Amino acid sequence: MNDKTLFYALILAVGVSAGCGAARPSKYYQLTVPADAPAAPGADPYPVTLMLAPITSSHLYREDHIVYTDSGQDMGVYQYQRWAEPPTEMIRDVLLRELRASKRFEGVYTWGSNVRGDYIVRGHLYDFREVSGSSLVARVTIELELHDARTGASVWTHFYSHDEPVARKDISAVVEALDHDMQTGIGEFRASLDQYFSAHPVARTMPTQ
Repeated sequence: MNDKTLFYALILAVGVSAGCGAARPSKYYQLTVPADAPAAPGADPYPVTLMLAPITSSHLYREDHIVYTDSGQDMGVYQYQRWAEPPTEMIRDVLLRELRASKRFEGVYTWGSNVRGDYIVRGHLYDFREVSGSSLVARVTIELELHDARTGASVWTHFYSHDEPVARKDISAVVEALDHDMQTGIGEFRASLDQYFSAHPVARTMPTQ
């Protein structure tokens, strides 16, 4: 198993309801957390500190249910297959880890940390769901924006939307496809941020005497 292997945990929820006996076991899934990568030779980190704000979304993705869409626009959630954390929180954690692991920035922190950042990364999650129709796919749609913390101006934006084919008609395959789709999107965001700061050099602030 490599670093991209999807981890999932099986939680047994044991209880007795009136006349029903033991409750059905629930499965909980989480996204793959990127591993540390070696720093690129001769590549100094950009002299900036990034702050990751909470990712906004509809209530469906701020809860732990796995969302599906049948043919048409009807949406629902699985009752016994859930995320270990709400998708908005998991995605921010994966993004945080990916940007830190890239070693391209002096610091990357979550919003609310006792750190003063140079730029704030804001995001909105539009889709993170199973979509069934002529084929079964995992759909991820998310947009990130970079704001100058001093001026509040938006200086960079990147929109990612992709349907990842699902290999099998079971929930584990759907989760694997969503995970792979999200990892691809996170990689795009990191590369695009790298390009932005490469094209817009930031002067290193010299410490005062």
